[in-house]
This record gives sequence, structure tokens and C-alpha cells, in this order.
Amino acid sequence: MATQMQLAREGKVTDAMKRVAEEERIPAETIRERVARGSIAICANVNHENLTPRGVGEGLRTKVNANIGTSSTFPDIEPELKKLDEAVRCGADAVMDLSTGNNIDLSRKRIIEHSPIMVGTVPLYQATVRSIKEHGAVVEMTDDDLLETIEAQAKDGADFMTLHCGVTRAAIEHMRAQGRVMDIVSRGGSFIAGWMLHNEQENPLYERYDDILDICEKYDVTISLGDGMRPGCTADATDRAQLTELITLGDLVDRAWKRGVQVMVEGPGHVPYDQIAANMKLEKRLCRNAPFYVLGPLVTDIAPGYDHITSAIGGTLAAVSGADFLCYVTPAEHLALPDIDDVHTGVITARIAAHAADLVKGVPGAREWDLKMAQARKELDWQAQLDLAIDPELAREKRGARNPQDEGACSMCGDYCAVEIIHKYFDKRECPCND
Repeated sequence: MATQMQLAREGKVTDAMKRVAEEERIPAETIRERVARGSIAICANVNHENLTPRGVGEGLRTKVNANIGTSSTFPDIEPELKKLDEAVRCGADAVMDLSTGNNIDLSRKRIIEHSPIMVGTVPLYQATVRSIKEHGAVVEMTDDDLLETIEAQAKDGADFMTLHCGVTRAAIEHMRAQGRVMDIVSRGGSFIAGWMLHNEQENPLYERYDDILDICEKYDVTISLGDGMRPGCTADATDRAQLTELITLGDLVDRAWKRGVQVMVEGPGHVPYDQIAANMKLEKRLCRNAPFYVLGPLVTDIAPGYDHITSAIGGTLAAVSGADFLCYVTPAEHLALPDIDDVHTGVITARIAAHAADLVKGVPGAREWDLKMAQARKELDWQAQLDLAIDPELAREKRGARNPQDEGACSMCGDYCAVEIIHKYFDKRECPCND
């Protein structure tokens, strides 16, 4: 079975391309052209049966991902399925199953079966857990263990996979030579780096890349090239280790495209505000405009409990500067496994950042949404304002709890509402709240 990229190169507009075009208000032929050259990825595994396809990349609405999944502390899958439902309800475009708890296979299968949006996985997590259980240590994992896990997750219907193929011995040596405050903070990056250092061998995900491409081509899995050397604090941003990995990822993008395998590139991380735009431009240049998927970036390290905000600040600039896909950060980041309220807050906050960028990028429909809200505010049309809100439930709760019933103005201004005053004296007509 051909991949979306292979079909696009044959001049074929697939059903998935048509659905993406309809959602994005862009001609289907434009979608086909960009999928063919790799600047758009449609993450749609042939075995994910209930998926509504969405595109990530050039000219499209900035997408948002929510991370869910079991842990060794919280191994029950049922709360994660509820988080999935909440993420979908709040408008997430994707979820990533980061499960490391008991029965990872069952967790993944249930999430994929349950999800109408694209699902990502990190095969290295499961391969590591399996190696620890079977052999007693991560470093006993074999490259065949990794490939078997990748194949199993692809067969189950994972739409995209984070694969830490760019964590090479050269990148690790650059990190050692320059020095870092926090070394490696990527969980997958630490697993594979530990394996490499112990075994004194190159990264098997890098050395067996052609075998990985065989699997991804078979199921049309989009490779999400993981940034295992991403900075874990602002002091480590844009250093030699990070950029060495990024150069390697650019080479791996070329190799995937030659096979007709779709690919995205993952990015930082913790990055000071003044370095974000440069980071985005470097990725786009080195990786030939492949879709860019970023965690944050978080613009400061001092805000545990508020890192959804530090992420939104960085995410907006990142998307304005070229990022295509934002991984949410919740208020629980750096502190705990997110609960369902954290998922809600994380998705909404990331969507705000994404929309703010889409306004600047001229994404179809973005400006119209803001304009409708402005018009509703001018008319003091509260029903329209609440319907247009990115989080209607919260808006209704705040409006209902702190304002008298049927009051035209809000309780912030009361009798001194600027909108009422300007209607009365500037427009020379009756205020709409008195109609």
C-alpha cells in the first residue's frame, strides 16, 4: 500500500487530502503538492480506522497535541481514556500515548481504537520497559527489540512515532565538550544515550534507520524525529549538542523523503525568548521546510505550576516563526502526572497560542473568528461572545457567576461601560443593551 507522499507524487489527490483541504479551506491540489514535497504531513496510519485525517505543515492551521498515558505510579488506562475525551472535546488535533505503566500494548490499542484524532507514540519507552522487565536493565535492550516494538505499534495504528534517531555519539561528545547545566532531559534521549555509553556503540535507531523506513512505509506511519538533545533549561539552549542533532535530523529527513515516508521534526524545549525565532529558522533551513513540532518552547525555568503560560508565550513566537505543531504543556509540567483539569487547561492554552500565531500567519478563518468576537462585543451580544469563546464553558461560568441576570454591561464596568457610552454619544443611537 502506498503512502500519502507516494500517492501525492503520482499526482493523486487522496480522500485524506480532500478532507484536510476542506477543513483548512485550501485547494486540494495545494495540499497534494505540499505533501509530495514534504512540507505537509498527513499523519494517518492505514490501520487507524476511526481517524479524521488532519494535516501538519506549510500554510495550515497550527496544530495542538496533548500528551496522555499511564505511568508506573498510575497504571490504570481508564483515566487516560477520559483525558483523551477531554482533549478531543477541547479541540486537540492529536494525542501522544506516552504509557510506561502495566500492559502498554493494551493501553495503546484502546487509545487508538478510541481516538478520532491522530495518535503518536514513543516506541523506545515500551522497548525500555520491556528490557528492564526481561533483562533487568535498559542497557540490555537490543536493536531487534526496538524494531519489533516499532513494528507492533505501527501495526496497531500509531499515526506518528517519536524516534530518537539523531542522538549520535558525536552529539553526546559535543555535549560533554561544551558542558551543560542539565545534560539530557528527554526521557527517550536519556534511555538511548545511556545505552550507547554503556555499550560503546552507535545509536541503533540511527544505524537501523533503513529498517525503520521499511516499517513506516508499510503502514504509512509519519516519523517524528525526536530531539533527544533538546535543552532542559534556558542556559542550555542552542548549544552544540542540540545543533549537532538537528543537522543529523536534516539528513534523516532527506532519507525518509527518498523513500516516500512522511516525516516531522521535533524541537526544543527550554529556549530564551530572543533565541526562539532563530531556532525555528534553523530547523526550517536544515530540514528543508519539514513540519516542525515543538514542546513549548518554555521561555523561563522558574514557573512550576504556570508552565502552560511560559509555554504559550514561547509557542506563539515559535509558530509565528515557522513551527507547525505545538505540544501542550500543562500546569503539572515538572511536577506530576497531569489530571483531567490539567489536560483541559493545557489544550486550551496551547490552542490560544496557536491561534494567536495563525492570525499573524494569515491562516484562513483565523482573522474572521476574531472579527466576529469584536463585532459581538460591540453589540454587547453576550450569547454570541460566549459561543465564540475558545473555552465557552469557562466564559459562561465567569459571566453567570459575577453579573446580574440580563445585565447589558459586565460587572467590571457596571454603569460606566465604555461600549455603552460610545454607543450613546459617538454613534448617536440607542445602546443595544436597552433594546
